[in-house]
Amino acid sequence: MLGRGLRRRRAMATREGQPERDLDLMRRVATGEEAALAMLYERFGSLVYRMAFQAVPSKSEAEDAVQEIFVRLWRTASRYDPSRAALVTWVILISRRQLVDRMRRSRARLRPASLDESQGGPMVEVGGSVSGMERDERLAAMLKRIDALPELQRTVVKRAYLGGQTLRQIGEELNTPLGTIKSALSRALTRLRERTNEELTT
Repeated sequence: MLGRGLRRRRAMATREGQPERDLDLMRRVATGEEAALAMLYERFGSLVYRMAFQAVPSKSEAEDAVQEIFVRLWRTASRYDPSRAALVTWVILISRRQLVDRMRRSRARLRPASLDESQGGPMVEVGGSVSGMERDERLAAMLKRIDALPELQRTVVKRAYLGGQTLRQIGEELNTPLGTIKSALSRALTRLRERTNEELTT
């Protein structure tokens, strides 16, 4: 019982001192200190990779996105304020912003890019005259719906809508017949439209 109480007090002391340690770490990251950058990557690399892999269509693109995110974390490190957010929250926010920027650069409109085999129109138009925050929220909501799709449907949608690949290219890379790819995309679009309509009416 005494040992458990001692461990609890030590854990509380560690948490209380964490903001200062995080601030010191980010100050060192801001200077470009390699040891600090390595420590930041060791703490958050797996988290950032999971976020990237959910947002982009392939492992190689996820790895590229992780590199971009850590460059952005380095460049913004001097602005980190532990009184406003825990470091993990800061990392998540920076990661999300970078991933959204990356998808915008890839013209991620949730509309097939140059797909003459495309099935139907856009599920949601992310562009237009809406504010940046509203656009980000719509994109995040759509990505959440995509992640809930069965594996093949999810892969096809991400590669077509976010990666800009044609259905023929996707079929060749996945070693899957074009007809199966078309069918997966058609079912995915139908399911996404249904989910979108359900959310709009609830």
